[in-house]
Amino acid sequence: MSELPKTPLLDTVETPHDLRKLKPSQLRQLSDELRAETISAVGTTGGHLGSGLGVVELTVAIHYVFDTPADRLVWDVGHQCYPHKILTGRRDRIRTLRQGGGLSGFTKRSESEYDPFGAAHSSTSISAALGFAVANKLAGTDGRGIAVIGDGAMSAGMAYEAMNNAEQAGNRLIVILNDNDMSIAPPVGGLSAYLARVVSSSEYLGLRSLASKMVRKLSRRVHSAASKTEEFARGMVTGGTLFEELGFYYVGPIDGHNLDHLIPVLENVRDAKEGPVLVHVVTQKGKGYAPAENSADKYHGVQKFDVITGAQAKAPPGPPSYQNVFGETLAKLAETDPKICAITAAMPGGTGVDKFAKAHPDRAFDVGIAEQHAVTFAAGLAAQGMRPFCAIYSTFLQRAYDQVVHDVAIQNLPVRFAIDRAGLVGADGATHAGSFDVTYLATLPNFVVMAPADEAELVHMTKTAVEHDSGPIAVRYPRGNGIGVALPEVPQVLEIGKGRVVREGKKVAILSLGTRLGEALKAADTLEARGLSTTVADLRFAKPLDEALIRRLLATHEVAVTIEENAVGGLGAHVLTLASDDGLIDAGLKLRTMRLPDRFQDQDKPEAQYDEAGLNAPHIVDTVLKALRWNENEVGATA
Repeated sequence: MSELPKTPLLDTVETPHDLRKLKPSQLRQLSDELRAETISAVGTTGGHLGSGLGVVELTVAIHYVFDTPADRLVWDVGHQCYPHKILTGRRDRIRTLRQGGGLSGFTKRSESEYDPFGAAHSSTSISAALGFAVANKLAGTDGRGIAVIGDGAMSAGMAYEAMNNAEQAGNRLIVILNDNDMSIAPPVGGLSAYLARVVSSSEYLGLRSLASKMVRKLSRRVHSAASKTEEFARGMVTGGTLFEELGFYYVGPIDGHNLDHLIPVLENVRDAKEGPVLVHVVTQKGKGYAPAENSADKYHGVQKFDVITGAQAKAPPGPPSYQNVFGETLAKLAETDPKICAITAAMPGGTGVDKFAKAHPDRAFDVGIAEQHAVTFAAGLAAQGMRPFCAIYSTFLQRAYDQVVHDVAIQNLPVRFAIDRAGLVGADGATHAGSFDVTYLATLPNFVVMAPADEAELVHMTKTAVEHDSGPIAVRYPRGNGIGVALPEVPQVLEIGKGRVVREGKKVAILSLGTRLGEALKAADTLEARGLSTTVADLRFAKPLDEALIRRLLATHEVAVTIEENAVGGLGAHVLTLASDDGLIDAGLKLRTMRLPDRFQDQDKPEAQYDEAGLNAPHIVDTVLKALRWNENEVGATA
């Protein structure tokens, strides 16, 4: 591990209260030390790096100027909040980031009063900050709502929905646009900074307010002409016309790494009588760390790395990841099928769509952080005869559920959903876990829902989805690598709603959906050693169920257990309903369901999360033995 950086000034800052005791001339040194500490911490734990390095000076300036936590600071998404955590009483735990029992990689209300709103999904900050601002206004208490939102998050409609209602907050709402990827309007050196200070000053705002009131006394035509003249003049200089139309007073762009520019502008905004205000700050991802500056995409999220060289720890060679198996399979199938296209919402690398895009650029679409649009766009493509694959993380697809229901399911359109990050996801924790998709999709009429047990099955299911033109179909698969089985050279079309028996027995039946199949087979070995003959079935489909297979197994086995990587309401609920409808429960069937627990699980290694969830082989064995003991007290005879 690299030697810890020397941080004499940062060592004196425990909270923003300590930060505000410093002189403005000391903030440059503090920022440099904060950047070094962030690099060192992420080098130890892995995590999001580039975005956090880009907001070091902005983080210092916000906490220096505003009265946090009374002023409620909301970071959009939250992956840039590591410097914020260091400055708000959590430095002693910063090297536990994203570890079991450690700090979350995102903002989290239960961690600190300086995290007033939890985040990890995009484009929520302005709505939340507006809520804080209006609540304080209604209560007659001090305190602002401050949202820091990246330009990527501005691609989602929710940000504009919030801005459209922002006038209700008055000057209590401040939105800081962290423009760190594509600059809406590039800063132009000292002139830009000077203009930003001028147009945010109380003198300018007061003059503007007075002029506005005077103009309103004149005719409507004169008032309109005057407003358009000011809008045009400032829009030409600053590029803020769009935000003005939404009711914001626009300030910027400002160099987000120049504290001499940032501090006076934020002070002006803090003291402004007009509002709401949007401050446009231009930053650089990875700022101050050469490897991250030179390769922003590779250093957005990192493994543990050597601080000196920037070299990231490499995982040992192993099976391909599920996302790459999907992307490469779809790209190959598209070579002979010109109707196949792929859509993702700002996650081409995370979903494997980058593989498809490289081979078929004209048929790959990254719509930005806009899952609702992605789904309805796919529905339009399907309605026009294309075969669209909408590749979205399970947790992000939740944002587009209304579109899934109304624009896809009700119209029975053959949109294919490739649902990545299904199940538990390790270091990203509860906000990114794909815990609910079987529940929220398998309840919908017309839907087919598949889950592969391994990467070879994913190849077959991708081919099956391509050929399924009679309605919507989804395949869910986990984060990470496969189990190492050989991939089929020729993908096969699976019969819809048909499972497979991978091990035949007589007394116990384990009905598995997805990648818990390996644990089910391990459990079967243990049960066989206890004299309990065990069948293991890979159901493949949560909907439609293989009712014939399930009926046979429930009728011919003494104990049946379902297992899935999904919350209550998924496979187990559907099998229970089938058993109830058939009267099998009345016949004394010992049927147990195993699923994710009814709680949100914090970050940890995936294997530890599944152990905590009670979904590993020993838990299956324990479930079976308890079912037998409760009913026949025969465990002692078979143990």
